[in-house]
Amino acid sequence: MDTQQIGGYAFIIGVIIAFIAGIGASAYLGGAAGWIPLVLVVLGLIVGLLNVTDKETEKFLIAAVALIAVGTTAGGLTVINTVLNPVGSMLAGIVVQISIFVAPAALIVALKAVYNLARSA
Repeated sequence: MDTQQIGGYAFIIGVIIAFIAGIGASAYLGGAAGWIPLVLVVLGLIVGLLNVTDKETEKFLIAAVALIAVGTTAGGLTVINTVLNPVGSMLAGIVVQISIFVAPAALIVALKAVYNLARSA
């Protein structure tokens, strides 16, 4: 298994965990729910280190900035709530969890980009 594959699996697992945690399933885990952000951060670091190539850096960082920006304002999605179906809260939770996952990957990719720019200057 090569590093690109490991990064790909880390990405898929991270998105699945973020989605499940975002819909509120983490509430049923009790004390273990506190580990979810840590797991998402570690998986994000793995994705940033292993999965994003130099060629993909610009597109990844633009997408990451968009996701993180939406994640910081995700509370606005709660207005979608209906009487019996809290869809807005679930959407907000999913977006926030995905932001937690993407932020460390964006940090690593941005640091690699700055390093490459400084090295080539």
